Amino acid sequence: MSNARNPFRGRLLVVAFEGWNDAGEAASSAVTTLQEQLDVIPLHTVDPETYYDFQFNRPTIGFDDEGNRALTWPTSIVYAPMVPAELDHSVSEDLLLDVTGANANNIYLLQGVEPSRNWLSFTNEILDIALAADISAIVLLGSMLADVPHTRPISTFVSSENAAVRHELDVERSTYEGPVGILSVIAAAAEEADIPTVAIWASVPHYVHQGPSPKATLALIDKLEEIVDVVIPRGELVAEAAEWEENINKLAAEDDDMSSYIAQLEQARDMVDSPEATGESLAQEFERFLRTTDKPESDGTEPQTGL
Repeated sequence: MSNARNPFRGRLLVVAFEGWNDAGEAASSAVTTLQEQLDVIPLHTVDPETYYDFQFNRPTIGFDDEGNRALTWPTSIVYAPMVPAELDHSVSEDLLLDVTGANANNIYLLQGVEPSRNWLSFTNEILDIALAADISAIVLLGSMLADVPHTRPISTFVSSENAAVRHELDVERSTYEGPVGILSVIAAAAEEADIPTVAIWASVPHYVHQGPSPKATLALIDKLEEIVDVVIPRGELVAEAAEWEENINKLAAEDDDMSSYIAQLEQARDMVDSPEATGESLAQEFERFLRTTDKPESDGTEPQTGL
């Protein structure tokens, strides 16, 4: 991409929330990985009282670093580089730099719990921070439960409402219609504020949704790295993803019905030409899944998927 046309030159805000948009904790874990690798500090914390229902997202109590018991309230935090890069410095200037190098100083993070209420005010507050920080583009990470096998590469789907972004990144525009999560609200408001956005979604096998999915987290990081042209250290993720797959294989080996079902999913997946399963086929799967998954899980927890 040329400097003049690349919408992702400059400061980027990478966003993920726990909750409806975070099947298998894949999206939130991806941003946590970035936070651990980047030299970032909290820039802004939203007021929990304003945006969260504490009966739905309860505070937790535990011990702090000094051994005192302390409450932790659900919230969302914007992280900024400790030393922000100059505005004309690009994250893609040197692909050999890892995310802890000079290129990392262009990446800001927003992570936390999806707000329970006042979404418009929440979004305006976040965009005010983004505009003040001269954020030039926003990358939204999400993960959804889907009929996909754990034994194949995790499917990712990239979309944007911005025509220039679609042209430069050769990605599609989502045609989904239905209930949405906070990511879609932020994307719509950002585009109105002339901040281009791109959304990256990973598909998590629905039959293993109750725990973290490091393989899906790895897929999101792979795609994020491709889009923003940085090298992100994987840490223990590769080993954790392999262990995750091996453990599911062991469970399936003891359950004939599960093994048969996974084999059917593998056959369906193998019919897709691309190993990444991008394009129209995955977009259709994405939309079909969201139309049938707009309620909380039956165990009483909050929904784990959504747009």
